[in-house]
Amino acid sequence: MVSQFVSSHDVRLLGQLDFDFPEGTHAIGRLDNHSEGLLLLTTNPKITRLLFQGKQPHGRTYLVQVKNKISQASIDQLCKGIEIEIKGGMPYTTSPCLVKQVERPSWLEPATHEIPANIPHSWLEITLTEGKFHQVRKMVAAVHHKCRRLVRISIENITVTHLGPGIVEEINEQDFFNKLNI
Repeated sequence: MVSQFVSSHDVRLLGQLDFDFPEGTHAIGRLDNHSEGLLLLTTNPKITRLLFQGKQPHGRTYLVQVKNKISQASIDQLCKGIEIEIKGGMPYTTSPCLVKQVERPSWLEPATHEIPANIPHSWLEITLTEGKFHQVRKMVAAVHHKCRRLVRISIENITVTHLGPGIVEEINEQDFFNKLNI
């Protein structure tokens, strides 16, 4: 599914979910077509600016499955900030972030593109406060690992660990603002 309501391509859209979205609903941030997880939707046009362009950085946490076992040295590199290429091939050093190796969570549903348990791989939990294009994928590639599965599990204090794929949960606006720390 793509993170939009309208497309000229033959793809699954947000409007196909079993939910009656109010007019003017739009996504806050996006997930690329190979990623999954939390997507915030709102009718309030100020939210994106407050969340991603405000003075205070806001954390976004991802579960990342990478091919092969990852070393502590590679995790340390990711934590300190690592050079990736951004738009136009420009070098960019990522901001320091939180990275830890984790076990595959029991609540996470299997995916066809996930590496089977009997093949060497690692799961990471990465929390960023910035969001360059394909940043997480580029970061793990910079330490010589291929990202096989990428799941956004939270933005600030809003999580999806209790929801299944395609499930929409409505949150009242005050709780939404409080959970996002805006």
